[in-house]
Amino acid sequence: MLALGKSTSPAHGRYVFRTIAFMSGYVAVNIAAIFGAFDDIASPVAAWALALTVSAPVIGQIWATLSLMRESDEFVRAVVAKQFILASGLAMALASVWGFGESYAAAPHIPAWMIYPLFWACFGVIAPFVKSSN
Repeated sequence: MLALGKSTSPAHGRYVFRTIAFMSGYVAVNIAAIFGAFDDIASPVAAWALALTVSAPVIGQIWATLSLMRESDEFVRAVVAKQFILASGLAMALASVWGFGESYAAAPHIPAWMIYPLFWACFGVIAPFVKSSN
């Protein structure tokens, strides 16, 4: 989906541009956090501002994917929508299994924000199967 060398439509080109823009911000904020830029935040307001700042590119990426669906032809829209729905369901199912494992089987805690990379992992895993089913 993010083929940089071969943009088959204007919608795909806009998707690639938006993805790079949003993920660049996401990576920059997280690299800053990894290197301790936000370690001294004491104010709950500032901590929530940081949480919203790092979440904004995630929300933007979801918007970029939904925009790709809206701006594409019906075939691409159908394939991406099917992948999005299946990946969402699979990610929620896996998160539920793990969450109940935490509650009942002493599984180690995983932060809730991991649902986002889990969703994209599921999206990538199911992509070849969805494309071949149309």
